[in-house]
Amino acid sequence: MTLAEIKELVTGIETRLENETFVIVSTFDRNGRQIRVGLTDRLRQSCKRGRVWKSKAFLTALKNAQYGFDDSRAKSSGGADGIFLLTRNYRPKNQMMKKLFDHFLDKHGSGAEEIAAELGVPLSSLLPVRLVSHHLRLLGVLDCRENSDTLILVDYDDTK
Repeated sequence: MTLAEIKELVTGIETRLENETFVIVSTFDRNGRQIRVGLTDRLRQSCKRGRVWKSKAFLTALKNAQYGFDDSRAKSSGGADGIFLLTRNYRPKNQMMKKLFDHFLDKHGSGAEEIAAELGVPLSSLLPVRLVSHHLRLLGVLDCRENSDTLILVDYDDTK
């Protein structure tokens, strides 16, 4: 899938973001597993404030969702693109951790509970993840099922 195709998909669902908990923008197949990728209005607003919404860096990061989540390589060894777990035990606490844990998962009214309810799972079962590309990381939660995963993106990080 090209960046232009991804941009077209994002543009196509953009008007629905305000009224829905999340909107699935695409489904990728990898190694016999599907990964559905959803965007939230929270992500759109954050990216627009940061002037990265539908930028090349944003679209490239979104494209990297096609790599899927590999639980045997759940933590990034650095320099790799794809979906990786974010844990609470890294010190010192970085911006990604603050955005995903302090301002989303642990914050009542952030929308995390609504995402879990929409997916039909307890909030505690959602995995905090980052979708990595060279210039940008998209932050979200991952719902892993037997044959498919659902990644819901809620924020971004572009710190070095």
